[in-house]
Amino acid sequence: MPRENSFSDSEGRSLTPDPEDEIHYEEPAAEAASPTYSIRTPWSPTGHTVPHPFSASRRSLHSRAPHPIPGWQNLTPKEKFRITVRRVMAMHRGASILTTGGRVGAEPGVDPRRASADALYSHISQDCVIEVVDYSAVRSSFGRMTNKEFVNFMGDKSASQREPWVKVRWINIGGMSWDVIKAVSIKYNLHPLALEDVFHGHKQNRSKADYYSRHLFLRILCHELGDPDYSPSGHSAAQGSTLTGEPRSMSPEPMRDEDRLNGVKGGDVDEEKTMYGTPPTSRQSTTKRRRNPLLPTNRRDVDGMPKASNSASNLARLLKREGDVKDARKERQVEEVSIEALKQGERVNVKVSPMFLFLFRDGTVISIHPEPDLDFTVPITQRLRSRDTVLRTSADPSLLVHALLDLIVDRSLQVIDEYHTKINKFERRILLKPKMRTVRELHILSGDLILHKRTLEPIKTLIYGLRRYDVDRCAALIDMSDPANANTKVVGFMSHKSKIYLADVFDHMEYILTSLDMFTSISENLIDYTFNLASYEMNEVMRRLTLATIIFLPLTLLTGYFGMNFEAMWSVQNNSDWLFWKIAIPLMIFIIPVFMYSDLTRVFHFIQKKMVTKQAVKQYKRA
Repeated sequence: MPRENSFSDSEGRSLTPDPEDEIHYEEPAAEAASPTYSIRTPWSPTGHTVPHPFSASRRSLHSRAPHPIPGWQNLTPKEKFRITVRRVMAMHRGASILTTGGRVGAEPGVDPRRASADALYSHISQDCVIEVVDYSAVRSSFGRMTNKEFVNFMGDKSASQREPWVKVRWINIGGMSWDVIKAVSIKYNLHPLALEDVFHGHKQNRSKADYYSRHLFLRILCHELGDPDYSPSGHSAAQGSTLTGEPRSMSPEPMRDEDRLNGVKGGDVDEEKTMYGTPPTSRQSTTKRRRNPLLPTNRRDVDGMPKASNSASNLARLLKREGDVKDARKERQVEEVSIEALKQGERVNVKVSPMFLFLFRDGTVISIHPEPDLDFTVPITQRLRSRDTVLRTSADPSLLVHALLDLIVDRSLQVIDEYHTKINKFERRILLKPKMRTVRELHILSGDLILHKRTLEPIKTLIYGLRRYDVDRCAALIDMSDPANANTKVVGFMSHKSKIYLADVFDHMEYILTSLDMFTSISENLIDYTFNLASYEMNEVMRRLTLATIIFLPLTLLTGYFGMNFEAMWSVQNNSDWLFWKIAIPLMIFIIPVFMYSDLTRVFHFIQKKMVTKQAVKQYKRA
């Protein structure tokens, strides 16, 4: 039976090796769940070293013969047969991942205990900054670690064990690296679905709260004012995202050779080499596991000849489909970059990044932020250093979660204040002299406001759910059909005191959302006002032209008549220009009132209302 969260073929067999299927590869139970995944060298009855059959030895696709196995000549025929069969099974199982195209509809969740997770996520590497804070009402302890130190810390049970005085432990991780997250997930048994949200989360995903039996998981989008060089879309020109960027239902891109060999000099990968130089048999070993061979190793399969075999045809189709997907993705990214370049101007630089929180019942809080620094959470750390703060005196882990949520909302308030300043600036420009450039800036600003409302509104729902439905959701996790759980007391993750403080955060979110609605309405009204004013000015110009045409219409008619070049013309030869005005003046007196009757009526009504108003005011003053 295939294991949970492992790749499987069409017959339901697991594509990742099971412990019971590995002959001569017995490992202690404690080592199997180690966050470092030490690879022990298999033991051979003849005393020779035999490579692991599932280890992905780096082999050129153009090589015609496999590399010789050390000690192969000294093995028995039975052992040679077993190793050969294992290699063929690994190749076919790995190739079935490609030929079945298992991206959409993949197994949900990320289980770091599976070898497949190492193969898919080990390319996510970054120098993280990890801070471990232990505190209670009387004491506190602060310490920062690197990736290697934190992995060793999580692997050492005696070092990671909390002292009796510690009430709350806060593990604050800045940066995204597979070795760090794998170590902390195995140590605290994080749910696979929560880890999937961590690695597959998009920067615009909705904020949410997921309840699991062991912990509460929160994903919140943080909005803060960015640097002037930071793009409002959330991407900086100088840095790239370490996340996969794929939707929830898709697997990440396969690890490339340059990612696999990153940090290894000369591209020579040693089976016994560890990431930080520790012996592979050590308990804190961080050995780099190689992926199982996924691609066929002969030239004909790589060329993808349709008539060669079904596997080659499937491989060719898969490569073509992957190429089409990458081309479409690249084209979409080019369009996004072009649009962002056109939107450059007086925008509010807002940096949007996710934060992931894990709250445990034993008082442990884990926060993960993709930025490789801890500048965002510095105010919380300063509050923990002071003994007279609510965080220290209460020693409540749910209050620490509230403090992080409050910090996120306060940063969002700074963004709202900046938008308020921009709106006032644009309104002043529109009222002084409307320009199309200002309308363009307002259009871009309105789009940004709509986007921020979409990303900020779920935070309000999240906070309301923590206050109102915390106990109900915890009760839903208990199987009441089991008689053993009949008298189980339901306890929520959030304390009563934290729910009281969350009410203030909820009010701030209400103010933020109403402000966004107000700013959006103001920007749209300013755009409408600009176009209405331009239309009104155009109507006034046309009205003046029409008035001039009506006034000079009789004169133009008579001028054309008297300007005719006839030899015998009584009106011209026997009269002076006085005859022209005798005819023109009465004609103008008749035509102008006829064509301007409606305008004259409006003027008459206006004067009449003005007189009535003045009389009413005089009578009021006399009374």
